Parts: sequence; structure tokens; C-alpha cells
Amino acid sequence: MLELLAPAGSMDALKAAVQNGANAVYLGCGSFNARQSAKNFTPQTLVEAVKYCHVRGVQVHLTLNTLVTDRECDDVTAMIRHAAQNNVDAFIVQDLGVVQLCRQIAPHIPIHGSTQMTVHSLPGVLLCAAMGLQRVVLSRELNREEISYICKNSPIEIEVFGHGALCMCYSGQCYLSAVIGGRSGNRGRCAQPCRQSYGYGRWENKYPLSLKDNCLVGYVKELEAMGVASLKLEGRMKRPEYVATVTAVYRKAIDEGIVTQSMMDALYAAFNRQGFTDGYYTGKIDKRMFGIRQDTLDDAEFLQAARQSYETGETQLVDLQFRAVVTVDGSSLTVMDPEGRTCQSIGPMPQRALRVPLTGEMLAQRVAKTGGTPYRCVQVRTRVDPGLTISAAAINAMRRDVLNQLTALRARREEKPIRNPKPVPMIRGSRGLPGLTVQVTTREQLTPNLLNTETAMLYVPMHLLMADPNMTLRLVERGRLAVVLPRVVHDPEMAKLQQDLATLRQWGVRDALVGNLGLIIPAREAGMRIHGDFGLNVFNSISMDVMKSLEIVSAVPSFEMTLPQIRDLSKAVSAELIAYGRLPLMLTENCLIRGRTGECTCQTETSVKLTDKTGADFPIIKDGDSCRSVLLNGKKLSWLDRQEDLNKLGLWALRLYFTTENSREVDRVLGDYLNPQPFDPGSCTRGLYLRGVE
Repeated sequence: MLELLAPAGSMDALKAAVQNGANAVYLGCGSFNARQSAKNFTPQTLVEAVKYCHVRGVQVHLTLNTLVTDRECDDVTAMIRHAAQNNVDAFIVQDLGVVQLCRQIAPHIPIHGSTQMTVHSLPGVLLCAAMGLQRVVLSRELNREEISYICKNSPIEIEVFGHGALCMCYSGQCYLSAVIGGRSGNRGRCAQPCRQSYGYGRWENKYPLSLKDNCLVGYVKELEAMGVASLKLEGRMKRPEYVATVTAVYRKAIDEGIVTQSMMDALYAAFNRQGFTDGYYTGKIDKRMFGIRQDTLDDAEFLQAARQSYETGETQLVDLQFRAVVTVDGSSLTVMDPEGRTCQSIGPMPQRALRVPLTGEMLAQRVAKTGGTPYRCVQVRTRVDPGLTISAAAINAMRRDVLNQLTALRARREEKPIRNPKPVPMIRGSRGLPGLTVQVTTREQLTPNLLNTETAMLYVPMHLLMADPNMTLRLVERGRLAVVLPRVVHDPEMAKLQQDLATLRQWGVRDALVGNLGLIIPAREAGMRIHGDFGLNVFNSISMDVMKSLEIVSAVPSFEMTLPQIRDLSKAVSAELIAYGRLPLMLTENCLIRGRTGECTCQTETSVKLTDKTGADFPIIKDGDSCRSVLLNGKKLSWLDRQEDLNKLGLWALRLYFTTENSREVDRVLGDYLNPQPFDPGSCTRGLYLRGVE
């Protein structure tokens, strides 16, 4: 059966979800979840929430889907222990270090890979399965054929977002909020800059990054038939009335297989951005996917009806079976829930009936009165000796007793083994001066000066290497060449990527730069040494340790970290830092260049940029040779004048990352690396290495 997973940003929202038919809820507790602006739960209210849900047969999935620092690892460890001791049903996790902590501390609790992991292909799912995850939440950008293919071949459960807000960027790959305002989406503090207005080349009152809300209510039966295990509703920031309405609509669609106009009207009334979209799911990725929230007056009658659905009694009922006995030997009532738990209450001795003796039918009618409780009687078996009677009060008392026992039993904390995590040994990293690595985006950037410069590694995009075999062979002969894989490769594109990797391996390429979990297995199978890029979001020593277990030879700590945090990382693998370049802020399935004119000209245009209200520019380039777009920071990161600060961090290498630069600019930057020039605050930034992120 398709699980309906609803959001719970507060206790009221949790009750709204449960009373309107959710099979499971997901919620945050404390500071390690991706919705820091929601009310969220405290450790104590988490206990209450789990009990409330478990009594009613609803699971609780705890979101631990943010990146955590080394200093926070003790706190997240305590949170995992507390949640495990109080019977949460799953952890939803982004950080690979937190995945390892969950496995070590509470191996009996399933781990679900958050959509923040950017898993969008079968190889990504297979890697998650190999790391011990039992479910993966797929990226929202997949279409129905891609979801179906993954479901048919996945050894673990697949969860899909069904309704709610769509980020413009692939989840887990957005750094826009962090870089421009210090509020990291990967740390649960996104300021939603994609909902702001931008223009192309100059500011306009347009919204090229604001997508309508996703709505797959018409496809729930199709998703169920594919083998999707869980349908997730977005909305931990939304009010309880929204949660109640959307949950009720999707519950009806799943149970009855219908979508009526009144159901759609309810969704529109709850929240929408100029309508809804199913563009990713249907593969119709165009301008009709975009919209903004327009302020409207609240419908008081609608809100009241939504509140009544969870404030006026129990509607999410657990089916129970009773066995009632009234004989000359005594009276008793036994109850059994769907999971086979049983409770019994012993009543008084029956009396001889002076007037109307008790019958089995009369006894069943009285036992079945479970109104006002989270239970529903579906069967009563009776055994009644003739000529006896027992008071209605006695029957009611037995029923109350067994239901109270059952409630306590269903809410009871189960004792499971909780373990201590394994300490991560401190590895200081390289003691010498870091080497130089260079990443290029265009053929023009491979200048003679660059090729004559000694580098620890030269990173060149796959499509450039494949387009010119002779150039590739010359670069292989030069030595220390790595192919840059696109960060996003969907399953229909995987065969070509694997073929290209095999060809490059034959040509002598031995190294690959990988920025997504889904490309680790293909690169490994091609015989490549794997270098982890920033897209893997390495944020702590434990995740560096995971890199080693995945046989990754080097990794880039997140550029959302500060220099002291990077210095203090245990470097189980060689660490590389981006010291120069336009940082990539968003990675989008929608072609941002097409968004300007309605036509895709990204194969020829190279100077398109977005401009915000402040006049800041954000250049746009392609992700490899696809139509996917990468939004870059307008200001270039530069630490070339302060290399002595970077030399103390235990790094293997410093990277120069060239994106929009022409050949002259490449040579000038190489010169600045060798002979540093004064920092220009007008065109450059120190990034987040000094100030960090919230």
C-alpha cells in the first residue's frame, strides 16, 4: 500500500495530519532539520508526538537532514540516542556522517536518504542501499518513466514528493541563500532567494526562479502501481489547516482513486502559486511551471472546516477485535489490535437474570461502543451462558480498562540496544604546502601557459575530452588529468556516460571528479580513481571518513565551512579547497537561458546572467553539455593573496576553478597565483571561509 507521509511542523499540524489520514508524519526536533523556521519539536514534545502517533497506528520519521559540524556531532549523537530510545520509526538524513552515526548508534532504526542527498538515478539508489539506507527520497526533477525504472530495479524503498513547494535548484545543491546572505539551505536556514524577482542582464519584476507548487494528486494510483513506497507532502512551514486539507485530499485520492473538482478546489484554497504544476513528472518542462504566491484574504469558513477535522474528535481509527465472555465462571473482555497485541480485563461475577437475560447480541452492542477513542470495533465474538446478566456499567468498565491497557501498550517505549559511536581518529592531513589543481569549463581556458604550469591535477569536463581525442591524448601524456563528470546524470543518460568513461579509460584517463553519489559506482566500475567534489557536501570529520570507506582518494570540504572548521577536520582522505573562482550557487533542470526568450539557445549563448534588485549579477553556464543550468556567483572567490593562511589547513591542493574566464583572464589568474596581487573587494569575495553560515 502507498504510504501517505505528511508534514508536522508543530503538534497541531501533527494532529491535523494524523486525523486526516496520514500513515506517517515527518517532523524536526531541535536544530538538525531542514526547516529551522518551523515551530518544530523539543525532546519532550517529541516523546509526546511519538506516543500520540503510535497509539493511532501512525509512524514518525525524524528529520536529521542538515549538514553538521564537528562541534555539533555530540549534540546530534544525543538527539539520535533520545529519538531511538523513544521509538521513532525512521531517520531522514542528508549528511553522510550522520548516516554513519545513525547506523552505529541505533542500527535497528531505518535510515531514509533525504532529497537533500540529490539522489536521482539508480546507481545513486544502489550506493545508498550499500551504505545501509532502507529508503531514498528521489529528487523532484524526475519524470514518471525515470521513477518507474528506479522502482523496478531498486532493492530499497522509494519515496516521491507528491505535493508542495518546488525548489528551483536540485535539493542539496543550492548555495545561493548561503553565499548571498549567510543562511544555508543545507543547514535548514534557506531565505528562499528563488522567490525574489530577477531580470536578464538588468533587474525586472519577473520571477524566473519561482516554480509553482507540485501537485501529483491525479497520479497517486499510477505511483502506487509503479511500486513507490511513500508519497510525501511538503509543508512543515505551513499552518495546520493546510496540512489537514492536503492530507485529506490525498487520502481520498489514494483510497478511492478519484480526484473531484471539490478536491482540487480545496487544494487551491489551502495554498498555491498561481496554480500547480506536474511539469517534472510529465516531462513538460516549460514556462508554465513558473508562478508566485499572490496574497489573498483567508476564507474563514474554509479554515474553520479544516480545524474541525482535527479538533472535534478522533477520526483516524485503529481496527480492533473483541472477545467478551459472560459465564457462570465469571466475565472478561479481551481486545486485539491489528499488530496482534492483546489485553484483558476481568469483570464481576454475573448474576441470575430476574427479567431479561443477557444475550450475545446485546453484549456485542455494548462492547462495540468505542466512540471518543482512537479505536473502532470491527468484530466482537461473544460467549454468554443462558439466564445470566451483568450491568452495563460493568461492561463499560471492562471496555475502558482494556482500551486503556491497549493505549499504554501501543505507546510503550520499547527497549532496544543503543550503542556508542566509534570515535574518528584525528588525521591532520598534509604537512607540506598544498599543490595546485585547476578546473576548466571551456576549451579556450586550456591555454599554453596553463598546460606548461605544474599542477597536481587538471580537471577537464567529459564533453571536452570526448570531442577531441587528440587533445585528450596530449593531456594524458602531460599527466595528472581528471575527467569532470556532470553533477546530474539521469538514468536514460547513464549508458552514454558509462560508454564515454570506458573510452576515456582506454585513452589513459585514470581519474574522475565526481560531485554526486549516483556517479561513484559508474566511475568505480570504469576503473577510475575518484575525487570527491563540493557537491558531495562533506561537512565534518565523519563524512571525510565515509569518503575513505567509499574509496574516494580526495574530497573538497564544503565551501560553506570556515577555514578553522576545515583546518580541524580529520582528513581521512586528501583535502582540496577551492581558492579561486565563481562559486556555483544553483543547479537547475530548467534551462535558465531558455527562460529568457522561451527558446533554448544555451548551446551558443555564453554571456547570459540574472540580475537581482541590488544590481548583483549571476552568470549562467551549462552543467557539462546538457541543457541543465548552473547559476554562478557574480563575484569571484579569491584567496590568492592570502595563500599563507590556506597553507596551514593540512590541504593536499588548492583549486583554481575557471568558469566564465577567457584565455587572457586564465593566464592572469595563474600569474596572480604565483605572484599574488592585492585583493579587489569590488570584483572578488572571501566567500564563506571567514564568516561561515547559519
